[in-house]
Amino acid sequence: MTSYRRKFLLNALKAFDLILAMTMLLLATYLALPHRSALSLAEFLSMRVKIGNFILFAVLLCMWHISFASFGLYNSRRMLDALADVRDLIKACTAGTALIGLTGLIFHVRMFSAKFIIVFWMIACAVSIVSRLLMRVALRAVRKQGRNLRNMVIVGTGPRASQFAGIIESKPELGYRIMGFVDQPWAGLQDFVNSGYSICDFDGLEQLLRSNVIDEVVIALPIRTLHVQAARVAAMCELQGIKIRIFSDLFDMKLASARADDVLGGLLISHYRGLEEGWRADAKRVFDVAIASALLVLLAPLLLTIAVLIKITSPGPVFFKQSRVGLGKRRFQMYKFRTMVVDAEQQLRKLEHLNEASGPVFKLRNDPRITPLGRLLRKTSLDELPQLINVLLGEMSLVGPRPLPIRDFEGFNEDWQRRRFSVRPGLTCLWQIAGRSSIPFEKWMQLDLQYIDGWSFWLDLQILMRTIPAVIRGLGAF
Repeated sequence: MTSYRRKFLLNALKAFDLILAMTMLLLATYLALPHRSALSLAEFLSMRVKIGNFILFAVLLCMWHISFASFGLYNSRRMLDALADVRDLIKACTAGTALIGLTGLIFHVRMFSAKFIIVFWMIACAVSIVSRLLMRVALRAVRKQGRNLRNMVIVGTGPRASQFAGIIESKPELGYRIMGFVDQPWAGLQDFVNSGYSICDFDGLEQLLRSNVIDEVVIALPIRTLHVQAARVAAMCELQGIKIRIFSDLFDMKLASARADDVLGGLLISHYRGLEEGWRADAKRVFDVAIASALLVLLAPLLLTIAVLIKITSPGPVFFKQSRVGLGKRRFQMYKFRTMVVDAEQQLRKLEHLNEASGPVFKLRNDPRITPLGRLLRKTSLDELPQLINVLLGEMSLVGPRPLPIRDFEGFNEDWQRRRFSVRPGLTCLWQIAGRSSIPFEKWMQLDLQYIDGWSFWLDLQILMRTIPAVIRGLGAF
């Protein structure tokens, strides 16, 4: 596709988004009218528009366009999946709607009521997502027919380059044409030549870029040994304004995800595992605070009753505080209702030889330190309710790996087990609904990592809902 045609289609997409935004503004305004039944849609559209309102409308459309552009919705997204489109569209619509709401607040626009903002956001998200997904389907069909293609050169002929080329060629809907490969002579180059690909050396790359239509160059070299050559390729592409793509897995990490961050004017690639900082982590935190606050209020009579019963049935404080290991191996004071005698920590050494749990943790089914009331509280998990305070303090989450005592943490002998500390500990997790103390330590740790690697809001909700029947049954409670 020529540069002119690509620009034309991009401008057409921008115009389409603005028309959609204008239509959604009008529709949301009409739906938010308090007396809509007295005014038909045709009458609403035929109303006179004041100059001031027209200017405001134009400003809002400009802000909408800026919001979409800021989230990269006008960049080439053919290598991204549909979920990335949906995610960025929701972000852009949310930001654009927030700007509209802020404008209404600053300029006292009565039309931009809370009802209008909610209606507009819902319509904007729905319409934008549906239109973009339909456009994605149409573009993929066009690309399969050999149109709307981008020409690519791959620098490198090693296993990584071969694998990447195979992926590109197996997905014609992405719309890429591999023009050739660039590399220096090495032991396995002849096998690559025999596969039928066009290859040139680093000295011939400059002329290749000058005399051919090349949209993207993918650097798939072993950076540690060919850094100078990779830097030279990057400089050539920069001079000619050609997009460069570089693999983020420079260290061949098996599990960590990668993210690019702009730090002090430089781009850093972050490798992380688990729930990384961002809107998902913020949303999980908001959910935790909202549910924990509501539960503390609703369960206040029950909490007070338990506290009184503990005070009446055994000497000592109502609450038990213990240092636990949390996010990033930071220590915090975890709260529970006291279920043991006051000197339970001191008696632990005498009972170590009776431990029934595998691994570094200590579990004893008929622990003599537990009070009669404490046994009931443990079986029903009511002793865990004060940890809602830890959730409000940000030390714990509703769902996450259980926080371990210092004694258990110091007994870890495998680094992979310590990955559980990459997220906030929680009140419940897969371990609780899979059998709790009845499952071996290794399986417990594997379940924690399974949660971390597969985290989603839906998984959190599933665990919370399945925790209730597990607690009622007293599943695996010691």
